[in-house]
Amino acid sequence: MKTNKAAKTFKGSISLTVGSTDAIAWKFTMLLEAASANEDSIEKLARKYGYTREHFYKIKKQYEEGGCLSLSDKPKGPKVNYKRTDEIEKQIIRHRFLDPEANSEVIAQKMNQTGHAISQRSVERTINTYGLQKKGYIRQLRKMREL
Repeated sequence: MKTNKAAKTFKGSISLTVGSTDAIAWKFTMLLEAASANEDSIEKLARKYGYTREHFYKIKKQYEEGGCLSLSDKPKGPKVNYKRTDEIEKQIIRHRFLDPEANSEVIAQKMNQTGHAISQRSVERTINTYGLQKKGYIRQLRKMREL
């Protein structure tokens, strides 16, 4: 939905309010209103709920194929990690183990020199994901080297 719209209240035996922040209920309410209203055009109705006519028909198709649960908003953004592949992450971890004192900038430079295009921030994310940023980790490695 493009904009926040005012909540819709339905009254009958009970009073029920549907807000635009509840994506499933909001979309389903729009579909119910479209099914029961004969005079409103789909374009006006969709605009009233903050959608375009084209998006209305996508929502309708989603509902027809999967019911109410298919109306939930899908996560945005990339679905796969295309920069930090498994191979890149293994190399970052390897560099971290070989030189625990090296910061993320140095590791990113080494990776770029070997032909792996990676940013410093991506190196930091990998280090944080695997818990290799902890001070205790570096002390532990130093002790192991002394033995």
